[in-house]
Amino acid sequence: MSGRLFTSPMFLGFDHLEQMLERASKSTSDGYPPYNIEQLSQTALRITLAVAGFVMDDLQITQEDNQLVIRGRQTDDSQGRIFLHRGIAARQFHKAFVLAEGIEIGGAWLDNGLLHIDLLRPEPEVRVKRIAITQGRRTGGSPQTVQHEVVPPVVKTARRTRPVRELDDE
Repeated sequence: MSGRLFTSPMFLGFDHLEQMLERASKSTSDGYPPYNIEQLSQTALRITLAVAGFVMDDLQITQEDNQLVIRGRQTDDSQGRIFLHRGIAARQFHKAFVLAEGIEIGGAWLDNGLLHIDLLRPEPEVRVKRIAITQGRRTGGSPQTVQHEVVPPVVKTARRTRPVRELDDE
């Protein structure tokens, strides 16, 4: 077995998906900090991380390509203090979530030791393209530019039905 997921010739251009899955599987499996992922609606998600002891200045959220990266770095304030037991350590963390194409960050807020991050998934625009077919054989050389007609997207109505549009014959 080759170890590749998308070996079928029917999957064209999915190399980047395979790379994303590989990157996600290599990410650290450290359970700190604990987190929840909620589905708020068909187009909204919320990630909630338990970050007790962190203040806003200790936290950083970035979007790096298709990854949401959350970093936390607490400053060690133990100078001059004598601990008989230290079970709560100043600890740093790095969490990365792979985002699907089109996912947008809706916002983030810190509330009572919980960091909430809202993600939005806009409904994709429906696109239909008509590809022109030419007569005869193409002879060697570089690929020809394909001419196509872009058909405007069909707008969904409140009842979630799509009107049927006929394409004009050319």
